[in-house]
Amino acid sequence: MIEQTMELPASLHPISSDKICKRSFEVVQRLQQAGHQAYLVGGCVRDLLLGQTPKDFDIATSAHPEQVRRLFSSCRLIGRRFRLAHIYFGRDYIEVATFRAPHDSGAEGQGQVNDDGRITHDNVYGTLEEDVWRRDFTINALFYDPIQNEILDYVGGLRDLEERRIRLIGDPESRFREDPVRMLRAVRFAAKLDFSISPETRDLILPMAPLLDGVASARLFDEILKMLHSGAGRRTFELLREYDILPFLLPVTDDSLYEDSTGIFARLLEISLNNTDRRVRSGLSVMPPFLYAVLLWHKVSTLALQIQEDDYPEMQAMQIAASEVLNEQVDFTAIPRRFSNITREIWGLQLRFRVRDLRRASALLHNNRFRAAYDFLCLRAQAGEPVADDCAWWTAFQEAEGEARVALCEKPDRSRTRNNRRRRRS
Repeated sequence: MIEQTMELPASLHPISSDKICKRSFEVVQRLQQAGHQAYLVGGCVRDLLLGQTPKDFDIATSAHPEQVRRLFSSCRLIGRRFRLAHIYFGRDYIEVATFRAPHDSGAEGQGQVNDDGRITHDNVYGTLEEDVWRRDFTINALFYDPIQNEILDYVGGLRDLEERRIRLIGDPESRFREDPVRMLRAVRFAAKLDFSISPETRDLILPMAPLLDGVASARLFDEILKMLHSGAGRRTFELLREYDILPFLLPVTDDSLYEDSTGIFARLLEISLNNTDRRVRSGLSVMPPFLYAVLLWHKVSTLALQIQEDDYPEMQAMQIAASEVLNEQVDFTAIPRRFSNITREIWGLQLRFRVRDLRRASALLHNNRFRAAYDFLCLRAQAGEPVADDCAWWTAFQEAEGEARVALCEKPDRSRTRNNRRRRRS
């Protein structure tokens, strides 16, 4: 199963010691001094070899979680399915995982898979050589010893990194059955790193995509955010469509792309994902509620119009449509209420952007969700929806001051105001 081991000394790899997180170095050093094997592993090694700055520095060790906890007073053990040690430095932490072995090599109850081959329990501890086999892709199975400044490669990860290839370790079908989310990870890495997916891995994604139906909806929500907020969201979205995975993650979005003959919704997605990629790459914040406001907008807006035909007021129709579409999406991927409530507000405020009255416009300007809703309005205008005038007016209203702002607004209809007062008195 293991290919020929390659040990790469400092003279043959480009990793510089000043690129290593000092805290992770200290953790590895203390583990090794206590007689344990310990290495940096996974994405941080991959990124260092690619000349990128890693976001996280993860550690793999022969020490069991309880042994790690005894060495570090700030250590907390987390997880049931996959026991991990988190060593805290203030609010930050270094993640330490014990080497894993194949599921069938441990005592009963330590390693379990269900009838579909999916991992349900994963605390079978093993050796470094066994742990390599348990990792997903070859480029994520490189071990780096920062003390000796040496890289260990058991599965041809260095070759795949050089050839810019995503390749599963072992039998692709078995690995996808163990964890169907690996299909999404393959797509995410291919988009983020601009790598190709090896044929034996790629060709199984389409026929095995239905396995995603069995993945916890909360986990799929997290994966969607990782993919579309990765800085390569647009390319990731294109690959999700290419491999026909989108119906298992965002069926409402997938249906909308086929139903919208104008192409406006496709342009809205493209513009939004491009903007999100730019923000992520610039280190700016991005909002999950805004992402879902875009992804589900076509269905919400068209359904709201249909509901209005049954004599529902415009705002009520929007609220009903929002609830129906969000419920439909939640059947596939969870959306925490703290996010879905903001998504509803962004949609609802779109109706209020037709306001030209000074008092109500000023009130809307101070709404907590104004900025997100305004940005969404302008994206709709860019995509070709007939809201360009509203976007231009609100841009001018924000920039104007004093009398200039007043001049932009329509004067209220005083006769209508008097009639309204009379009705209230009667």
